[in-house]
Formats: sequence, structure tokens, C-alpha cells
Amino acid sequence: MERRYLGRTGVSVSPLCLGAMMFGAWGNPDHDESIRIIHRALDAGINFIDTADVYSRGESEEIVGRALAGRRDDVVLATKVHGAMGDDPNERGNSRRWIVRECDASLRRLQTDWIDLYQIHRWDRQTDHDETLAALTDLVRAGKVRYFGSSTYPPSEIVAAQWVAERRGRERFVCEQPPYSILVRGVEAEVLPVCQEIGMGVISWSPLAGGWLTGRWRQGQEPPTSTRAERLPMRYDLSRPANQRKLEATEALAQLAEEAGMSLIHLAIAFVLEHPAVTAAIVGPRTMEQLESQLGAAELRLDPELLDRIDAIVPPGTNFSFADAGFIPPAIESPALRRR
Repeated sequence: MERRYLGRTGVSVSPLCLGAMMFGAWGNPDHDESIRIIHRALDAGINFIDTADVYSRGESEEIVGRALAGRRDDVVLATKVHGAMGDDPNERGNSRRWIVRECDASLRRLQTDWIDLYQIHRWDRQTDHDETLAALTDLVRAGKVRYFGSSTYPPSEIVAAQWVAERRGRERFVCEQPPYSILVRGVEAEVLPVCQEIGMGVISWSPLAGGWLTGRWRQGQEPPTSTRAERLPMRYDLSRPANQRKLEATEALAQLAEEAGMSLIHLAIAFVLEHPAVTAAIVGPRTMEQLESQLGAAELRLDPELLDRIDAIVPPGTNFSFADAGFIPPAIESPALRRR
């Protein structure tokens, strides 16, 4: 499998990053099977793994830690902090107090002395960038973290964080992890160009649009059932016009993939990897079968004509709804921020 540099760090990673969100109670509760999936990914040439403290409340990190026993030096290991890990309001967020405490907890769960890439899972408008960057910088200087990045940040905050780092003499975010797929193209407008201009790597999550691009969603068929669809009706409920439009686009893309002689899964992942800003696409299998269906996508290249046909189905910069973006700006979510 080829390698790509992660921004300007000089670190070389595979174009497929193994996402570990589905290992544990959220997806596959069988630890041994999850470990076999991780080992198969490593044997296939993937050297990049992404997890988070909040995935199954630490269980995912524990599984990854067990799987990497004896193989830790060969893997670029990424995890994240921000999400709620308890009922206490201070057991979440981007404060120094929580970041430092939770980094130590992640190191214990991962059974490692260092994290290669420590990411802030979401922007927090209640926490000053310098508070977060100062804590992360101290973790780098303590040898607990090699690099740090952001996830699902709005473009204005990506720029603001870089400005604060420069002005205050902090280490900077070296990469961003946004949602990006054929069905979720909003980041093409600003996030991806900003990352290119700054020299940040990009690790895109959900290249299969939360399962929409697996081939299971087709017009004229019963929609597949899943716990994710039950938890997130805004993204899956077909009574919503935005999701109906998404289904229409998915059907057209499935037919296009068939004409091109490839699976819809391969088309979707290869599309993400064609963008010049993207370092790696995160694939998050729950089963070995799902992993095997995704691995070959890294070897594909899509020709300009095929990319043009994709653009005709889903125009560049398109998101079907706010729910697909992974982040709703506070000024949109809260009426109080729009009214005197």
C-alpha cells in the first residue's frame, strides 16, 4: 500500500486509516474478533489507526491497545479527547484540566507510552484556543504526545487556532479530521482549501457517508436497519426530504459504479482519496467482511470523466442537511445567539 505524508510532519501513513469506533459495545463486542480485524488491516499494509476515548467509553482504546502488543512501533496511533466520559461536567471538553487527565487515561487504556496523534474531537466555544493549545503543547514537551490535530472544526476556527499558536508560541494543529464523502461535500468549499494553504494533513471520516454508500441503500428496497439509523433519524429517516434526495443520489451513484465495473464502496473511498488535500480516508469496519470489502479501494484511481459524472450527481460543496456535517454551528443551533 502506498504512503502519504501527514501534512508537513514528515510522518508517512497509509491512505487508508483503520477507524476503531466499531470495536466494542458500539459495534462489535467480541474483543478477539476485533483484534483479528486490526491484525488483518496491519498485514494488508495499513499503518495508521484512529480511535477515541469516547468510543464505547474507552473500550475501543483498550481493544486497540491489546491488538498492538508487540507491534506498537510499526503503527501511527491516533486518538481523540473532548466527548463526555462521565456525568461530571468537567469530564469532557477542551480544558487543560480535562485534556491532561484524559491523556493519561488514554495512555493506560492503549498500553503505550506515547500517542502519535492526539486530536481534539470537536471545537468548544466555551474554551479559549490558547487554553487547549497550551495543554497540548505541554503534552508534546512531556513526551506523551508526538503531534496533535483537530476534528470537525469549522474553517474559521481552524484558522483561529493557527493564529493563536503562532502568536502565543504554541505547537500547532498538524491535521484536521472532517467528514467527507460523495454525499457530504461541504468541506470542499473552505475546510479542505484552508488545510492545503496552511499545510495541514486531512484524515477524512465516514467516506461511506455513515453506511449510505455501502450498496445497502437502494431505491425500491426496504431501508436497512441499524442502531445508528435509530440513534440519528435526522440522517436516515426517509420521511425527511433531504434523506429522500440522498437516496436518489445514492441510487445514481450505485448505477454509476456498476457501469464503471467497481463496487460502490470502492468508488466512494477512491473518490475521497482523489482530493489533493486528503491524506487518508478512515474506514471503520465492524466485521472482517466489511474490512475486506474496503481494502482494495486504495489501489484505485478515478479518471476525470468519472469524477465529472459524480459531480453531476452531487455538485461540489454539497451537503444534503446540517445533520450530515458532524457539527452544527452554535449560532445556528441556539436561537439565543441570534437574538438581542
